[in-house]
Amino acid sequence: MKTKLLVVLFASLIASGAVAAESPRVGTAAPDFSLVDAKGGSHSLADYKGKFVVLEWFNPECPFVKKHYASGNMQKLQQEYADKGVVWLSIDSSAPGKEGHLTGETAAKTTSEWNMKSTTLLFDEEGKVGKTYGAKNTPHMFVINPEGKLIYEGAIDNKPTTSPSDIAGATNYVKVALEEALSGKPASNPTTKPYGCSVKYSD
Repeated sequence: MKTKLLVVLFASLIASGAVAAESPRVGTAAPDFSLVDAKGGSHSLADYKGKFVVLEWFNPECPFVKKHYASGNMQKLQQEYADKGVVWLSIDSSAPGKEGHLTGETAAKTTSEWNMKSTTLLFDEEGKVGKTYGAKNTPHMFVINPEGKLIYEGAIDNKPTTSPSDIAGATNYVKVALEEALSGKPASNPTTKPYGCSVKYSD
């Protein structure tokens, strides 16, 4: 009886969207999407075909996210690859009323105070894009090549902690994947286990 109840509960969570699907497989086409930014401008993945694109799931209240921003690590990475022509899309899938949900006003304040260097911060408050990508954590990272194929999916690095002191000795998986791809090499570690806060989808 307990097993049946668990199955029914899990099925209902999937149906309600509270559980994200599995992420697309590395090597397959990255699903297209269209989202708006803090100023109401629309951005679709298709707009950036022909460029490398990083997708970063974002929640400003998550201590794992704060670790990488308070230290300047994320901004440094964003700027480094912007200078190399990489598009960086930060995506907030927190639903209204949930931790990390942003409005145009609060998003503008966050991007300014945190000195974010991503190409733009996008709103996914219905969670459709996050669930399509199977985004489970903040940060959950994806790298897409100029042909529109997913070449990396998983954690930002190999130190699943909230301590900024761990950044210096960490292997940054996103940096490694981008450097290899920009050199024409396949990612040596294309899939890792993401870590961080759970994405705050609607119930």
